[in-house]
Amino acid sequence: MLNSLSGRLLILTSVFVMVAEVLIFVPSIARFREDYMLQRLERAQIASLALLADDMLDPALEAELLETAEVFNVVLRRDAVRQLMLSSEMPQAISQTFDLRNATAMTLIRDAVMRLFRRENEVIRVIGAPVRDAGLLIEITMETAPLRMAMIDYGLRILILSAVISAITATLLFLTIRAMFLKPVKRVVGHIQRYAEAPEDARRIIEPKAGVTELREAEVALRTLQTELTQALKQKDRLAQLGAAVSKISHDLRNILTTAQLFTDRIETSEDPAVKRLAPKLVGSITRAVHLCESTLAFGKAEEPGPTLTMVPLAELVEEVIENERLATQSTQISFVADVAPGLKVRADPEHLYRVLSNLTRNARQALMSAGTGGEITLRASENETSWNIEVADTGPGLPPKARTFLYKPFQGGTRKDGTGLGLAIAAELVRGHGGQLSLLSSDETGTCFAVCLPKGDAAV
Repeated sequence: MLNSLSGRLLILTSVFVMVAEVLIFVPSIARFREDYMLQRLERAQIASLALLADDMLDPALEAELLETAEVFNVVLRRDAVRQLMLSSEMPQAISQTFDLRNATAMTLIRDAVMRLFRRENEVIRVIGAPVRDAGLLIEITMETAPLRMAMIDYGLRILILSAVISAITATLLFLTIRAMFLKPVKRVVGHIQRYAEAPEDARRIIEPKAGVTELREAEVALRTLQTELTQALKQKDRLAQLGAAVSKISHDLRNILTTAQLFTDRIETSEDPAVKRLAPKLVGSITRAVHLCESTLAFGKAEEPGPTLTMVPLAELVEEVIENERLATQSTQISFVADVAPGLKVRADPEHLYRVLSNLTRNARQALMSAGTGGEITLRASENETSWNIEVADTGPGLPPKARTFLYKPFQGGTRKDGTGLGLAIAAELVRGHGGQLSLLSSDETGTCFAVCLPKGDAAV
């Protein structure tokens, strides 16, 4: 009960209602005490009227008047003359005097609370203003035992009534809040539990129905989250199926390329100058293709090895990338510029870095070819105390908005109609494997520039 939201709400509601009743009870009991003493003053004033009509009263009648008024003495002051109107023997001396003419609320509350906790029967003097201005003041002496008993009886009746009102109010408030808030919350929790059982089932996505604005906003946010999660799970499932298919294709393609590699070994022995010049590039390309197929198979088994870091001569690697890309641009007006210091070496895996630069350069070449205006692709490198920085820039038309939004997401960041968006995703992953970062420096109508930052120290960028 205490651990549930419903139980805690019921308890807190009851407590708060009882606190409110107590705040009402204390002033009420103080008011009752004041009214009790004012009634005794009024009775005493009425009893004293008999003495005004006849200066001599029978002792028995006087005693009856005092008993009816429940007082011992009555003093009336008229025109600055203080006169004892009625009197009788008091059982004890007067212990306290209370003046009701100018008493404040806090004083009345304090006196009432003190009277409830004082059990001794005392004789007190009460001073008040006569009814209808029949004098300057009226005084009476009275016992406190009947007053305290009347206050206790009144307080018990107030407490019982307050308890009943509190119970009814707490129950109605609890039922109202339960219907307006707790049931919708339980409905949302139930939707979350059912969705968790089969998150790929779009039929289990919540439909907002709450009438309360805050709860409806929560349901709308939950629906958005569930929709995105369901789409992501479907996409990952498709990617898993695609990965299995690619692994099978890579397995067979590796066997085919291995056979082609045997033939290229024989081509290298040819005496033809053109064949001798092109044969090493063909052998290198086939070797990289075989290695890529093996890496794909390893990746499909979740056993892809990390990069093997060595000091790589960057100028030679850049020149090799440019030479391979030139073979695809013989009939177009695209030029390549390598701005790399001859002795510059970077710490990287040569195969991984080649794939990164090859992907970036190929993307730049394809962007220029799709524009049909030609252009220039520049690979430049620099270093500072903390990192090596390699930039691949082109003078193409720039990246479209969709490609910038999903820049490194597979199958979403493609810039061409037949593109898959894998090139940048692969390049970014390989750079992260080195502890570095691949970033887009600029992309507008004047061209696009990507930067590869490789750290010199052990810390990642």
